[in-house]
Amino acid sequence: MAHTLKDKVKIINRVNRIKGQLEAFIKALESNQDCYQNMQLLSSCRGAMNGLMTELVEDHIREHIVKAENKKTAAESGEDLIKILKSFLK
Repeated sequence: MAHTLKDKVKIINRVNRIKGQLEAFIKALESNQDCYQNMQLLSSCRGAMNGLMTELVEDHIREHIVKAENKKTAAESGEDLIKILKSFLK
């Protein structure tokens, strides 16, 4: 997935930011914040997750499909991606 150490660190930092957003959502729920604020916080979490997934999909396409050694490997990687996306988008 993360093909370089730099990419791995970048992804981990993003995940940590998402964790922070989820913790803010939990605190808002626990402190009985209004519905609008809770939905806004949850929406930002979803946006962050979607952005991260988009980045990982792009990376997968570039590394495992575009740069594949042959068409068979590219096709297999493409099928794997389709399965993951179907699961993610449910």
